[in-house]
Amino acid sequence: MTRLIGGLIDRTAPLSFSFNGKTYQGFKGDTLASALLANGVQLVGRSFKYHRPRGIFTSGSEEPNALVTLHSGARTEPNTRATVTELFDGLEASSQNHIGPLERDLLAINDRLAPLFAAGFYYKTFMWPRAFWEKLYEPAIRKAAGLGALSTLPDPDTYDKGFLHCDLLVIGGGAAGLTAALTAGRAGASVILADEDFRFGGRLLAESDLLDDSWPSEWVDRTCAELASLPNVRLMPRTTVFGTYDHGIFGAVERVSDHLPPSDEAVRQTLWRITAKRSVLAAGAIERHIPFQDNDRPGIMLAGAMRTYVNRWASAPTRNADDQVAIFTNGDGGHRTALDLLGKGVPVLGVIDTRPDAPVFGKYKVFAGATVTGTKGRLGLQAIQIRQNGQSTWLEAGALGVAGGWNPNVHLASHHRGRPVWDEDRLAFLPPKDGPKGMFPAGAAAGNGATSVALADGMRTAQQALAELGTTAGNIPLPRVTDTPDTQAAYWHVPTTKRAWVDFQNDVTVKDIALAHKENMRPVEHLKRWTTLGMATDQGKTANISALAVMAELTGATIPETGTTIFRPPYTGVSLSVLGGGNTGRHFRPYRLTPTHAWAKVQGAAFTEVGPWMRAQYFPRDGETHWRQTVDREVLSVRKDVGLCDVTTLGKIDVQGPDAAEFLNRVYANTMATLKVGMVRYGLMLREDGHLFDDGTCARLADDHFVVTTTTANAGAVYRHMEFAHQCLWPDLDVQMISTTDAWAQIAVAGPKSRQLLQRIVDGFDLSNEAFPFMACAALTVCGGLRARLFRISFSGELAYEIAVPARYGHALMERLMTLGKDLGVTPYGSEALAVLRIEKGHAAGAELNGQTTAQMLGLGKMVSAKKDSIGAVMSRREGLAQDGRRLVGLLPLEPQSQIPAGSHLFTQGAAQTMQSDQGWVTSSCYSPHLGSYIALGYLENGHDRIGEVITAANPLEGQSFAAKVVSAHFIDPEGGRLRD
Repeated sequence: MTRLIGGLIDRTAPLSFSFNGKTYQGFKGDTLASALLANGVQLVGRSFKYHRPRGIFTSGSEEPNALVTLHSGARTEPNTRATVTELFDGLEASSQNHIGPLERDLLAINDRLAPLFAAGFYYKTFMWPRAFWEKLYEPAIRKAAGLGALSTLPDPDTYDKGFLHCDLLVIGGGAAGLTAALTAGRAGASVILADEDFRFGGRLLAESDLLDDSWPSEWVDRTCAELASLPNVRLMPRTTVFGTYDHGIFGAVERVSDHLPPSDEAVRQTLWRITAKRSVLAAGAIERHIPFQDNDRPGIMLAGAMRTYVNRWASAPTRNADDQVAIFTNGDGGHRTALDLLGKGVPVLGVIDTRPDAPVFGKYKVFAGATVTGTKGRLGLQAIQIRQNGQSTWLEAGALGVAGGWNPNVHLASHHRGRPVWDEDRLAFLPPKDGPKGMFPAGAAAGNGATSVALADGMRTAQQALAELGTTAGNIPLPRVTDTPDTQAAYWHVPTTKRAWVDFQNDVTVKDIALAHKENMRPVEHLKRWTTLGMATDQGKTANISALAVMAELTGATIPETGTTIFRPPYTGVSLSVLGGGNTGRHFRPYRLTPTHAWAKVQGAAFTEVGPWMRAQYFPRDGETHWRQTVDREVLSVRKDVGLCDVTTLGKIDVQGPDAAEFLNRVYANTMATLKVGMVRYGLMLREDGHLFDDGTCARLADDHFVVTTTTANAGAVYRHMEFAHQCLWPDLDVQMISTTDAWAQIAVAGPKSRQLLQRIVDGFDLSNEAFPFMACAALTVCGGLRARLFRISFSGELAYEIAVPARYGHALMERLMTLGKDLGVTPYGSEALAVLRIEKGHAAGAELNGQTTAQMLGLGKMVSAKKDSIGAVMSRREGLAQDGRRLVGLLPLEPQSQIPAGSHLFTQGAAQTMQSDQGWVTSSCYSPHLGSYIALGYLENGHDRIGEVITAANPLEGQSFAAKVVSAHFIDPEGGRLRD
C-alpha cells in the first residue's frame, strides 16, 4: 500500500476491507475507490456489452465503470459505485459482469465479435427464424445481460421515510452551497444544506488553492461548525437530492448508516420529502473526457478525479509508485492536475495539450498542439501514443488523466422538462431559464466554477432567493482566494478509424454515433435509443455532451441545434427498498384496525383484509369445527334476535356549508336537496361516463350539515372525487368537507330486538317507530352523556340501526352493548355473516359495483333524476347504457347444496356456451341458512321478465355447470316489512 503525503484521511484509524476475496488496508475517510487506488488496484470491472477491462474513471456519483457488488447473502447489493462507497472496517466488495476471474473474463469474446454488436444490432438481428426467439435468442440474451445479481432474498435492512420543510433548500455543499447556506442561516431563515458526499466542501476538498492563506478544508470546517451551531440550519451530508417535483417538493435519500457495518437495528437509509419555499442549486459540475482510440483502459481517468484522489485521499492513480502519469487536455484544467501531482511527488510524463499555443505553468513537459491517438495495456495502462506535428510517438505511462472541460450539473433544474441553454463562451449547457419555480442555480452549476466567483455567487443567489420571501440577508465575509487560469478550447474528440469510447458503461463509441447518423437516427432521442447512449446507471453524465458534439459535427449543426434528451428523476439510482420507506413484509400494505379490533381479538375472531382494514370475519364458539357453522349461527341470530357488527370501515364524509345540499345534489344521481333534516337517503354516485361509481347513504343532520357514507373499498376514491368536483367543477359553491372515517366508531345493531337493546343505552330518546322511523337519523347522547349519532338504516333487511360514537369509545360501546344484551341473545357477527345477510336481502355491494354496471342494471334507473343535472347523468342516458337489458336477479340452484361460483356465466338452458350466447354473469354467491340452500346474485339479460325460468350457470374454468331458477334478488322479505317494523 502506497500513500502520498497529505490528504484528508485519518491515518490513525486504519480499516480492513476485501475486494474479490483479497484483503486490503485503507483509512477512515476513504472511499472504496480511493482505497483501491492506494493499493495499486486499477482493474475493477468489465463493460456491459463488450466486457472490456475497466478501471476507476471518476471520483463521484457520475462513475460509469467502477460498479461493484457489496456485502453477501441477503444484503448483497449490486451496481454500487465504488467512488461513493464510504469505507468501513470489514467491507466486502467484489467485481461483477464477468464469467470466471475478473482478469480472464470468458465473455470477453464479445469484444472479438464487436462488429456483430454495432449500434442498433438488437433491432436488426434475432428476427429470423422467428421460432428461435423464445428457445434460443431470448434465453441467451437474458443470461448475458445484466450488471450484477440480486440475492432474491428479502432485504433484512430497515428503511425510513420523513418529511421536512424549510425556507431555503441548498443542494450541494461546495463553495457556492456553503456560502448560500451561511448567508441564509445568518439571516434567520430555516435552511437545509444537503450534499451527497459524506463530507461538505465539494471541489474545495479536491483543489490546492489557498483560502485565507490556509487549506480549503480548514475554511470548510469552520463554516460547517458555524452552520451546525445555528438552530435554524439542518446539515444533511450523505444525502442525495434525486428529484425535483411540483410545488417546491424534492425527493432525497439520506444514507444513514451505509458507512457502518450492516446492522439489524440501525436504519440504513431514509427517504425524505422536502418542501422548500425556495432552493439554491449548487450541485457543481461534472468533468467530461475527450474520446480517442482505446481510451477506456484501466488507468485512464478524468484529470479532475486525479486531483481529487491525490489531494483529498492521498491516493496515486498508478499501480506502482515510480510509474509516470500523463495528462491529456484541451484547456488549463489539465495543467492544474499536473501541478498537483508534482506537488504530491507523483512523476509526471507531461501534458498533452490540443492547443498549439498551450501555456506552461510548471516544471513538466508540455506537448503543445498534440493529441493522444492510442494506448497499450489491456488490464492496465502501460503506454500512450502521442501525435504532434504529424509525428507519432509511444511513451510509457502508468496512468492518464483526461480533461475535456466541465458540464454544469443541470439535471435537477431540468426535471420540469426545461431545456438547458448552451453557452458558447463556457462551451457547456447552463440551467434552463424556465426551470422549476423558486430554484436559483449558483456556482459551477450555473457555469460560475472559479472558486472566488462561486463563493460570491452562492451568497448573491441566497440573498436573491430570500428577497422573494421578504427576508433581507446581508453580506458575509468571503475568504481570499486567487483563481488559477481556466481557459479551454473546443476540442471534442480525436478522429480515428478505430474505436474511441464515448459512453463507457454501455460501450458506445464514436463509430456507433457515426453509424446512427448514417442510418438516419440523428435526433437525440433516436440517437439515445439506437446506440443506448446515456441509458446506463450513470445516465450518460460523462458522455452525453461529447456525444452531442460528435453528432453535431456529423450533421453540420451546432451543439444547441442538436439538442439534449429529457432529464428525468432520479438523478442517481435509488433503491426500491428506500422508495418503499420501510414498507416491506407485513408493512408493504399497511392495514388499519377498527376501534373494536382488540375486543374482537379477545373473542377469538378470525380476521380478513377488507380494503385497507382488518375486519373480524367471524366469531367461532366452542364446538364449531367449520367456519360455515359459525357464520350460519351468526346469520340466524341476527334474523331471530339481535347482532352487533363493527362497520367503522365504511367511508364517512362530513359535508357542511350553505351550498352543501346543492353540492350533493350535483354529486349524487338522485335528488338530495329535498332531503329533510333528520332523515337519511340511499344514494347513487355515477362516474362521468354514466356507470356506477359508488353507493351509500346521505344523512341530513341540519340544513347545512350532511354525513355521507361510502363503501369501504371506495372511501378514499369517493372523497377524492368530491374534492375534485368542488375544487375544479364548482369552486363557487360554499361547501367544506372532511373525511371522518377514523373519527367515528360505528356499530350496526341489527335484528328484531335491536330497538329493545338500543333503548337501554340512549339517553331519553324515543326510538318508537312513529318518533324514529326507517331512514331517520339524529344526534343524541348515550350511556349517560356520550355524544353519538344514530341512523336507522339496514343492510341486513331486518330492523336495524347504526350507532356512531367518537372512535376512542368504540371498544367500550361494544362491550356495553354485549353486556346489556345478554338476555336478548345478542351476538357479534363478522364480515362473512354481513355478506350473507346482504345477499339474502339483495343489496348490491362491491361485487355488483364492479365498474361496468349501471343504475338500470341494478333496477334503480329511476333514481337517476331527470329533473336536475349531476355527474354522469347525461352519459347514463346513452342508448347503449339506457337500453342495456341486463338486470340484477336472484339465482336458486335446483340442487340446494350446490354452490354456484361467483363469476359463472349465464346461459339459456340447452344453448351453446359461447360468448355469443352469453346472457350474464354471477356476481355474489353464498349459503343461506335461512333458506337452507345456496343462493346467488347475478346480472341476467331481461332478468326481471324471466322470474321462474330455469337457466344454466357455467363455470368454464373448472368445467362445472349448474341448473338454477331465476328468482327475485330479494330472497328475504321482498316487501321490506321487517326493516320498517
